[in-house]
Amino acid sequence: MTPRLEDARILMYSHDTFGLGHLRRCREIAHALVEAYRGLSVMIISGTTIAGAFDYRVRVDFVKIPSVIKLRNGEYQSMAQHTSLEDTLTIRRAIIRQTAETFRPDIFITDKEPMGLHGEIEETLIYLKSQGTRLVLGLRDVMDAPELLAPEWERKDVLRKLEAYYDRIWVYGPEGFHDPLAGLDVSPLVRGRMRYTGFLRRSIQWADTPASRPAEGYVLVTTGGGGDGADLFRAVFAAHRMDPGLDRTVAVLGPYLPARERAELLADAATLPHVEVIEFDNRFEDLVAGASGVVGMGGYNTFCEILSFDRPALIVPRTQPRLEQAIRAERAAELGLTRMMPAEEAADTARLVAALRALPDAPRPSQSVAATEAGFLRLDGQTRIAEDVGNWLLNPGHTILRAVQS
Repeated sequence: MTPRLEDARILMYSHDTFGLGHLRRCREIAHALVEAYRGLSVMIISGTTIAGAFDYRVRVDFVKIPSVIKLRNGEYQSMAQHTSLEDTLTIRRAIIRQTAETFRPDIFITDKEPMGLHGEIEETLIYLKSQGTRLVLGLRDVMDAPELLAPEWERKDVLRKLEAYYDRIWVYGPEGFHDPLAGLDVSPLVRGRMRYTGFLRRSIQWADTPASRPAEGYVLVTTGGGGDGADLFRAVFAAHRMDPGLDRTVAVLGPYLPARERAELLADAATLPHVEVIEFDNRFEDLVAGASGVVGMGGYNTFCEILSFDRPALIVPRTQPRLEQAIRAERAAELGLTRMMPAEEAADTARLVAALRALPDAPRPSQSVAATEAGFLRLDGQTRIAEDVGNWLLNPGHTILRAVQS
């Protein structure tokens, strides 16, 4: 029987300044939770400009806050042309606080950024803690290199605030794959609040297949949101010019690819008979499921999709402004889950041609003995998250919810 929670509410915060990873991760978790518990509602606060382009299950909704973009140098700027970053952040803080006061969540889940963009959720965290809301921080399996993350968090006083505010820290990966807080001076109290959930499994959620969906058997090239993906697309297109016999390729540019580079790549692809370009697809899982191989930069969501659909993959990670993708790609290659090619090697067209030719016949993640024996391919993140939520909200001592079986 599916447990029922009477008027249970979860609020999620996704700061969304670069790409789609944060919102897509929050959406996956939200969908899993409303499927696990009838009567539960989830609201996602998101700054992405295209939050409304995705489908959401019943009892999952979102609040859009003004968008801020993270530049390649790590700085931020408002997406509103005539609004300063300071004014934009003031508006965002007010909406976040008002949403929390009105929605009255039982659980508040923060994705990746403990205090939010420029500390924008700290005031809300203090308020919700005073109301008895359970506060949860969700971290990727890999955050960044310790030498980069440690000074950033020290400057923001994050470790002390983690201990003061958060009741639980979910790590969205399996224990032993990677420690996202390696090299940081983490207190035993904070360590004790950490739970490795495992990776988040992805699946095809809709039975109908759009008529425009490419026929199966292509190599899929993706850079997530696309904001920093132009070089990888250029390299793959150059490989097709050198070797017109390469397998059919579907390239998904992403919504954040800059307009000038988008126009350039569309014009280039039009001259390549075996290259099909899709600018954006809100059901990306379908595309991964139909691919014979995946070429990507190794962001968290793409990596989970590669594992979930068991596709051979070539990862060409970025190294700016964070080393997250490179660290994940190196660890995955070490385990035999995917292959890795540094960006400077991918720029060597002959080497990339050889890698693309070999990709469809490369080992799949499920063939990694080391990863299988370690349990890294169980992909049970949503199940463990739902267990925590159930333990918190179905217990008799909870003062807001009335749990019944139906």
